[in-house]
Amino acid sequence: MAKNLVIVESPSKSKTIEKYLGKDYKVVSSKGHIRDLATSGPLGLGVDIEHDFKPNYIPIKGKTNVIKSLKKDVKDSEMVYLASDPDREGEAIAWHLKDTLGIKDKNYKRVLFNEITRDKVLNAIENPTVIDDNLVRSQETRRILDRIIGFRLSKLLQSKIGAKSAGRVQSVALKLIVDREREIEAFIPEEYWKIVAIFPEYEAELFKYKKDDIELHSEDEANYVLDHLGEEYTVESIEKKEKARKSKIPFITSTLQQEASTKLGFPARKTMSIAQKLYEGIDLGNETVGLITYMRTDSIRLSDDFVKPAMKYIEEQYGKKYVGYIKKAKKKDNVQDAHEAIRPTSVLREPLKIKQYLSNDEFKLYSLIYKRTLASLMSDATVNQTTIIFDNNDYKFKTTGSILIFDGYLKVYADYEKSEDKILPEIGDNEVATTNNVESTQHFTQPPARYSEAKLIKELEELGIGRPSTYATIIDTIKSRDYVTLEDKKFKPTSMGIETTDKLQEFFSDLINTEYTSSMETELDEIADGKLKEVEVLNSFWKLFEPRVKDAFTDMEKKAPEQTGETCPNCGNPLVVRKGKYGEFVACSNYPECKYVKKEEVHEEEICDCPNCSGKIVEKKSRKGKIFYGCNKYPKCKTAYWDKPIGEACPDCGKMLVEKNNTVKCSECEYTK
Repeated sequence: MAKNLVIVESPSKSKTIEKYLGKDYKVVSSKGHIRDLATSGPLGLGVDIEHDFKPNYIPIKGKTNVIKSLKKDVKDSEMVYLASDPDREGEAIAWHLKDTLGIKDKNYKRVLFNEITRDKVLNAIENPTVIDDNLVRSQETRRILDRIIGFRLSKLLQSKIGAKSAGRVQSVALKLIVDREREIEAFIPEEYWKIVAIFPEYEAELFKYKKDDIELHSEDEANYVLDHLGEEYTVESIEKKEKARKSKIPFITSTLQQEASTKLGFPARKTMSIAQKLYEGIDLGNETVGLITYMRTDSIRLSDDFVKPAMKYIEEQYGKKYVGYIKKAKKKDNVQDAHEAIRPTSVLREPLKIKQYLSNDEFKLYSLIYKRTLASLMSDATVNQTTIIFDNNDYKFKTTGSILIFDGYLKVYADYEKSEDKILPEIGDNEVATTNNVESTQHFTQPPARYSEAKLIKELEELGIGRPSTYATIIDTIKSRDYVTLEDKKFKPTSMGIETTDKLQEFFSDLINTEYTSSMETELDEIADGKLKEVEVLNSFWKLFEPRVKDAFTDMEKKAPEQTGETCPNCGNPLVVRKGKYGEFVACSNYPECKYVKKEEVHEEEICDCPNCSGKIVEKKSRKGKIFYGCNKYPKCKTAYWDKPIGEACPDCGKMLVEKNNTVKCSECEYTK
């Protein structure tokens, strides 16, 4: 029996850590949160509003056996180390574990590590702390606010317009997308013309007339300029500047998601899933180790433990002139700065050296993180930039060229940030260049672009909305609710997304907006810092929010169901499309007087013959929407399979063979083809 129990969130993390600790430690996983707010009580919120918003927590569905097993492990141990993730969510998980499992103060320790390596884990065990109650209260307040807003607004919108949900942050993100679409629709393009003089080795564009900027809005204006140009272009000025191209700052959660989206084509959810695996531990043959630090962070700090060996590595690999400096960012509002930037756990684990142990996507993301971190500690690149101004009858033309004279951080980051030289020929002051090859081209101003996933994340971050761990979930939610579609990898709101936003703005414009949502994040930070009390924030919000909801239930007009153009065969009233628990269906508009529901015509694809009768096995859906395969003679024949049958009998037992994840196996015995 192990004297010490270590509880982490992830099973894969527990396997990695257990290899670092001796026989006196047992490492187990809670598999994330074990409790959440109940859906009982007034309004189904799981919160006692009348008694200082006291939460009612219950075990999450499917976690009863996990809790039972953890209680046994706690009983069999002398000391429990709560080692959930080093952020507010992780702190809350630690508190829920302590409370649910009945762990006494003297029998627990809180341990924090930002990376899963042997040294860091052992150091955390040797230097434990206690649960930070302020962080727990901050997370609890966020959860209660999200529950109140989500439940109350979702129920309102479902009953009035048939929308699926609303949320504290998701509705603001959706509003940004809808507002951008309205800007695009209202945009009136303006015509403008460019004039470019084309020389054998370069081009020069018109930008001024005498000392004033010039704008051409029509072909007539462009032709007027062309008529007044000669063939000679006299060099008026040559300016040569040496410019520094600043090296990159390390990744935080939002910038990692943005760069992985633009450079690797990864959605935010995929990026975070891969990063989680890299953080929790990869088997490298001779050791299992976390390859990156914790990937939910808004800090760009790098620890001395990493910086010193990294600087030495840069000098040894590339030379002293490539050694840079530590990046510092101005302190932004709403930055928690709880731990480091996202970086490799060791500068010596070069991507190519460990490529064989990684999947293709893991290698791509690890390489991006590794090279970005190394680039952040390297010197700036240097560019020689030349600008030449030509004069032609008082019309000024400009051309620029640049030459990379020192690659600096681009030595490692050039794969993600291209730099092409644009070389201009040697030319002297007052020298005359000649050409009669001049082009005028028509252009139109463009509307603002729709948000890509990367741009939306950047906007949310800059506005101080949401947290690093929430961006992927926000995006998944608005997509899964059919509030947006993707066109050319950019978000376009659906009619339901627009209607949902409009209704929320009609009744809650001062609550569902960027300013209020950002200020709420600030209040949550102040709770985490011990500057504000949880109940004060919740009371203030409830007094403002709930009367609005009640008014909206009364005043918001209910959307009439869509008519199909058919009449009810029972009573003659119009048939309409309604939404139910399992999707849309057609029914009588005279409900509840008439309960007619039109039976859906089902065109079933036959998979194979039923092995137990003369029927056919067809694809079906359960009441909860899960696909299964059953006999079309049901209910006379109840033959059914969860996996797709292939119409062949098992050579061992004679039962049906089925296919799952490209593997053919028997539906009954252990035979695999």
